[in-house]
Amino acid sequence: MYLLAPARTNLLLIGIDYVDPGSSLARSDTIMLATIVPLKPYIGLLSIPRDLWVTIPGYGENRINTAHFFAEGEKPGSGPQALRKTIALNFGVDAPYYVRIRFEGFREIVDAMGGVDIVLNETTAGYPPGKHHLNGQKALAFVRHRADSDDFFRMAHGQLMIKALFKNLLSPTKWPRLPAVLRAFFHSVDTNLPVWLWPRIGFALLRAGPDGIDSHVISREMTTPFITSEGANVLAPKWPQIHQLVQQIFQNY
Repeated sequence: MYLLAPARTNLLLIGIDYVDPGSSLARSDTIMLATIVPLKPYIGLLSIPRDLWVTIPGYGENRINTAHFFAEGEKPGSGPQALRKTIALNFGVDAPYYVRIRFEGFREIVDAMGGVDIVLNETTAGYPPGKHHLNGQKALAFVRHRADSDDFFRMAHGQLMIKALFKNLLSPTKWPRLPAVLRAFFHSVDTNLPVWLWPRIGFALLRAGPDGIDSHVISREMTTPFITSEGANVLAPKWPQIHQLVQQIFQNY
């Protein structure tokens, strides 16, 4: 009953850039909203562009990725909650829990796995279609790649990598590495997700499998590019389209 409880869990996934040891003063370079409904099971994932122009409580209008930075600058440790409140205000989604990872930590996790195999259906991030084995440095470069694309492609790269990591961890050949992966994970990640929720989420993920993740991005068709008075290139949200997608993911299951 505990593992299959129908209660929905919303989770904020945050990736931050390189920072000094002991500090989290950085913009949220990657922002994903996840929802888990164990009974279905249903795993929904929504990537949010970092340049989306939103209202940030206490700071006015700005890029969504600055919410974390502003709050950390005033009070260390408050960045995730500031981003959570920003998402609740603009998207209408309450995500009480967060998982925050530093990019150097992501690299350590992939290396602890012995690298990650990823299968591409088309040329992307400089890689041709087919199967590729990436170490930590290459995996990080893949999810951050923007040389011949934009942030919308980058969000797609991030979701591809999450599914690839999940699929790799399910392979028996990776199981001997799990202790090292867990050490790297808990060394690189901070979260307020309570221990009692981990088994429920893990069981839901196992039941859904990597191919069962319902992944979405806020696409370029849902935004309008514009230049602010300070000369910054940002994205104005088309809220009716965005809220329709949010409702589909976070309310219909």
